[in-house]
Amino acid sequence: MTLEAWTDFNVAVAGATAALAGLLIVALSVNVGEIVKAPTLTARAASAISTLLLGLVATASGLIPSQPLWVLGLELALATIVAWVLQVHAMVALGRDGRTTSEHLAKSLVGIVPLAGFSVGSVMLLLGMPGGLYAVAAGCVLAIVAAVIFSWVALVEVLR
Repeated sequence: MTLEAWTDFNVAVAGATAALAGLLIVALSVNVGEIVKAPTLTARAASAISTLLLGLVATASGLIPSQPLWVLGLELALATIVAWVLQVHAMVALGRDGRTTSEHLAKSLVGIVPLAGFSVGSVMLLLGMPGGLYAVAAGCVLAIVAAVIFSWVALVEVLR
């Protein structure tokens, strides 16, 4: 399997993640006063945006002509590390907010699951395994789902 076979997927997801990242930033600006009052929300917002941008990096990088899979894997591994740093920061903030472990776990999983797909996919690609493209694709789709969930929190739940 070659990257060229993924061109349509990469073009579609690159556009979707870029648009959704912009919309998420606009959604955050609507309730910015309430969001900055809660350290967990600012940390989760940074994580959500970085995961969406990771999807954009993955799909845009997948459009680079004649790029070896291991190079794409390296690019994604580096970008995934950055997103993990922001996700861990969000999890630490969640752990300090005094809520129950189940609430903390549920909110953390929304950010962890997409990153797991990117992590597995980038390692597989580094090892020259084309099946890693499917894991990266799953990470992209899950990043969009996670961003939509967080957008709801930023627009509606923050006002409750």
